[in-house]
Amino acid sequence: MTKDQFPPALLDWLRTSKHLAILTGAGVSQESGIPTFRDALSGFWSRFDPMQLATPEAFDADPSLVWGWYEWRRSQVLECQPNAAHRAIAELAVQVQRLTLITQNVDGLHERAGSPDVLCLHGSLHRPYCRACGEPHRLPQRDASRPPKGQPMPPPACASCGDHIRPGVVWFGEVLPADIWTASEKAAGSCDLLMSVGTSSLVYPAAALPRIAHRKGAKLVQINPEPTSLDPLADVNLRGTAAQLLPHLLRAAWPG
Repeated sequence: MTKDQFPPALLDWLRTSKHLAILTGAGVSQESGIPTFRDALSGFWSRFDPMQLATPEAFDADPSLVWGWYEWRRSQVLECQPNAAHRAIAELAVQVQRLTLITQNVDGLHERAGSPDVLCLHGSLHRPYCRACGEPHRLPQRDASRPPKGQPMPPPACASCGDHIRPGVVWFGEVLPADIWTASEKAAGSCDLLMSVGTSSLVYPAAALPRIAHRKGAKLVQINPEPTSLDPLADVNLRGTAAQLLPHLLRAAWPG
């Protein structure tokens, strides 16, 4: 793609933006081969409903079962690499005056691509913490030759209080981290351009962020292979995957 294939106004908005906010969803990581809940349910895990594993009640009932599943998922994520979309977003942060990156993904690929200070709405597979006192837990360096076997495994004990360490993701029935949500709302309300990338715009409260930006007068751009409920609000809808479009958009706005 060339700059002639993007609306000239879009390129101007990018170049002149004083605060660009980007909201990403599962579509951004899909091309890295990140497995979904259903994809991960093979072998031992095929007998379980993932919705029943991703709740506080499931962890209380069987900590080893839930911890083992999340460690299995984390091992799969660590086998994947950031793709062209993750790298393009990291490069955009260098080009624009200010960029706030908000993601619904828990895989850590934005960070591995070089994006700093990512607002992770749904937490991270790589940041477990104590379920009782909230103390962060440092995971040991993974031995690539001995990945988890996909079976229950006891969670570590908290070094501060001795209770179970839990996965660092937001489970069904839990609220989003208050500080992360507040920062995300603030970014949506103060940006002059918001890009919604690879998200279905169906999962709330994350889906409210583009609408907040729109109400505040920001330009709204959507990158997604399929139409979503955000289409009527967006100033520009780009059809295609994030890994296909974002690198070309970056080069079109800043050639050479």
